[in-house]
Amino acid sequence: MININGSLQPQHLAARLQQFWQLSAQKILHIEKHYNTTQGAPVFTRQGLYTTRGWTEWTQGFQYGSAILQYDATDDDQFLDIGRHNTVQSMAPHLSHTGVHDHGFNNVSTYGNLLRLIREERIPPNEWEISFYELALKVSGAVQAARFTPVAGGGGYIYSFNGPHSLFVDTIRSCRILMVSHQLGHVLQGENDVRISLLERALQHMKTTATYNIWYGEGRDIYDEKGRTAHECIFNTNDGNFRAPNAQQGFSGFTTWTRGLAWAMLGFAEELEFLVNIPSAKPHLPWIEKAARATCDFYIQHTPSDGVPYWDTGAPGLARMGDYLSKPADPFNPYEPVDSSAAAIAAQGLVRLGKYLGGEDGKQYFQAGLTILETLLQEPYLSTDASHQGLLLHTIYHRPNGWDYTPKEGRAPYGESCMWGDYHIRELALTVQRLITGEPYYAFFNCVA
Repeated sequence: MININGSLQPQHLAARLQQFWQLSAQKILHIEKHYNTTQGAPVFTRQGLYTTRGWTEWTQGFQYGSAILQYDATDDDQFLDIGRHNTVQSMAPHLSHTGVHDHGFNNVSTYGNLLRLIREERIPPNEWEISFYELALKVSGAVQAARFTPVAGGGGYIYSFNGPHSLFVDTIRSCRILMVSHQLGHVLQGENDVRISLLERALQHMKTTATYNIWYGEGRDIYDEKGRTAHECIFNTNDGNFRAPNAQQGFSGFTTWTRGLAWAMLGFAEELEFLVNIPSAKPHLPWIEKAARATCDFYIQHTPSDGVPYWDTGAPGLARMGDYLSKPADPFNPYEPVDSSAAAIAAQGLVRLGKYLGGEDGKQYFQAGLTILETLLQEPYLSTDASHQGLLLHTIYHRPNGWDYTPKEGRAPYGESCMWGDYHIRELALTVQRLITGEPYYAFFNCVA
């Protein structure tokens, strides 16, 4: 389990954060100068250079959103120019993309962050620019909400790119776009002009995810361990009944793919922060908090001592690594890769849940998040090589498909970065930096007036 540093405070990381943003700037500028945009959005690195990987276009918002976060953290105008220009020029197809479950990734990271900076008076207000970003977020939320499968007994979920039968745990973070769109006064207008509440649809998706993708140690099956998380859940679309847990990027439906676990940790925690201020959502807070606590507890218990997990808690090679949970993760081991991108996502979820709960109840989660951040701000995870385009090293995309680069001298992938890992370590760093400086707390819904 994680060896939580109970005395670590955000200000203790100030110097490392300063170095982090200096390295981050170099990486963004290197990609902006050298990456060939005609090949598609950058996904992950191979031998230190970003390349694409066709599956779905879900990472472009992280590329341009990273520049916006860099401006937020440093006030360097060149990064605002990069983020704003590329968002306006390139992100429109993502607003109307009907084939993916990733609107909350792509569009909150770009249009949402830009609108937030205007609301926080970090960018001079411009009426037309505000209207442009608001319309983009409204449309994106409605398009995402239209991708919906009902389930038996009521409710439903935003289905994944695999099709109407498929619920991905990742999509919990896309609920943000529905919430923002709702707060901006928008609805999904369906057949016969039926007006569908985007907030209600987000809550339906969250409830289905909490019910089927997460276990609570309550006797659901013989593998029912509190906080265990399935990447995918399969439903019968004829009658809406749940059929089985599954995994696309994890080892199996009965093991926990750690990045999927991390998406759940962060998604539930940040949506709690939003919903606590929505009176109509009050009845839902207990089951959302239960899901957030369960997943965060599982992560703490099933992650090596430094807070960086292996890519799946049931990965078969782990059986050959002895008591691997009692020591720091080894990204260079010959059996199973670690996934530092999962650590960056999970750490933000832990910080947010800890801050939401407050007091002694939240301290363990908050301190665990800071402990992980301290690990990631150092080598071997922080990329200090100027020729390497990645910022966060030792990430994994799709281990079962064998997509990740393995060096000739290695037997398991290591040493590479991914666009979501780089974005989320920046988002985590900004969240903690704002706690140090006393600036407004970083939250996705600050883009709404």
